Amino acid sequence: MTASYLLTATIVSAFAGVLLILLLPMRWGGAAKWIAFLSAVTGFGFAAAAFRAYDMSAGALPLQFGVDVPWVESLGIHFATGADGVSLVLLLLTGIIAITGVLFSWNVTRQPRAFFALFLTIIGGSYGVFQSLDLFLLFVCYEVVIIPKYFLISNWGSTNREYGAMKLTIYSVAGSALVLLGLIGVYILAPGRTLNLVALSQYPFPVAFQLWAFPVMFIGFGVLAGLWPFHTWAPTGHVAAPTAVSMLLAGVVMKLGSYGALRVAMTLFPQGLEYWRMPLAILATIGLLYGALVALAQRDLKFVVGYSSINHMGFVLLGLLTLNSLGLSGAVLQMFSHGIIGGLLFAVVGRMIYDRTHTREISVLGTMGLAKSLPFAALTFTVASAASMGLPGFSGFIAELQILLGTWKAFPVLLIFTMLGVGITVAFTLRALQKSFFPALISGETAPAPAPEPHEPLPPITFPERLGAVILMAATIGVGLFPKVLIDPILHSFESSQSMMHHLIQGVAR
Repeated sequence: MTASYLLTATIVSAFAGVLLILLLPMRWGGAAKWIAFLSAVTGFGFAAAAFRAYDMSAGALPLQFGVDVPWVESLGIHFATGADGVSLVLLLLTGIIAITGVLFSWNVTRQPRAFFALFLTIIGGSYGVFQSLDLFLLFVCYEVVIIPKYFLISNWGSTNREYGAMKLTIYSVAGSALVLLGLIGVYILAPGRTLNLVALSQYPFPVAFQLWAFPVMFIGFGVLAGLWPFHTWAPTGHVAAPTAVSMLLAGVVMKLGSYGALRVAMTLFPQGLEYWRMPLAILATIGLLYGALVALAQRDLKFVVGYSSINHMGFVLLGLLTLNSLGLSGAVLQMFSHGIIGGLLFAVVGRMIYDRTHTREISVLGTMGLAKSLPFAALTFTVASAASMGLPGFSGFIAELQILLGTWKAFPVLLIFTMLGVGITVAFTLRALQKSFFPALISGETAPAPAPEPHEPLPPITFPERLGAVILMAATIGVGLFPKVLIDPILHSFESSQSMMHHLIQGVAR
């Protein structure tokens, strides 16, 4: 296989898995998880091979592995794909979440063929978004992700699953409608009726068009990224979703929104970006503060993790809007970091704890002695909490540090509120960790007497769960210790003079 088709193979591997699962006889439904696992591993393998083959030598073009095949020639639409360092980092993230999501769904026995087929459809669509160089292809892949989310949550979810699924879908469709509106405007004004992102990034769209098209497309993508005040689908959707889908929502789907805001809105409309930059930075700051404050007041452990996603995505969006290399690279690294950490937290809360205790109430969990009955879950949640707080040695540390330094250069006043958000993040994370797993460590309190157990001892953590948790912990620790592995290709994508996003760190005026 030539290097150019490594990325296309990630999409093919996911949808080939969907096809094989659908062809399974119903009596062989149990094999669906094995097909899904092999498909996920294969997709990650292709993404990792492309990442390793990415050329950052002097003079190397940022966009590599290009494929360009005419699709709807009469409309100028092509199946055009390629990747730079930003895309490759997010493709790696997608592969990791795909593998671990399957592992944490190993216990799915009700309609396993439908579950894993829908799961892989989201993975395939996500792979497509992160490598699309044609706006129409990007939009199609973006839409492919929406419908499977609804069925996965409404059929396999838990708390208010139908409400959560419908709310998520309505918000997603509304955001997509805004994106489509901007896409139509771009197509009408672009010379040659092209939707190729590389060509469009060189075209100076009229300022009057940019002033309305930029906020329309940024907010359209921002809905999926949890931009305040369009974020309310996220906590509800996260809590209602089954574990693997919560991992997908926080780990990958929210990144589709932030990636679209960066790759499309910010890249194509620099003057619109200049005009709306400060108001959007304020919204991002409100979002990170709001998410932290509401998480601090939650009694449901999964809602804590859900609102923490709003908090962390606020950091991502703020970092993007700094328009300097520190903030931009930190934002992309934070996309990867939060994808891993959020996925790990949802895995612990949803699969390791809720599926065994049938409760997520923090006050009740504190009476169960989880640190003794589920020591691996306690260890994993502790590691994930340390990573979420941005402690040194984890991926979140260097990502948040870069965003904070970038914010100091771009928005010194907003840095004050951002630092406050960091402090509250530490507070709600420690509160959730201590009250759920280590109540005796809370200052001034003694451990509550163990509640009588009307049920049998909690089932032990299974091997697939342990393997999934180890993979995610290894990812956040590995990047925390060796951030250069991801930072170098990310910076190459912004700082190369031939990058279509180079203008973001050269000032918004072209």
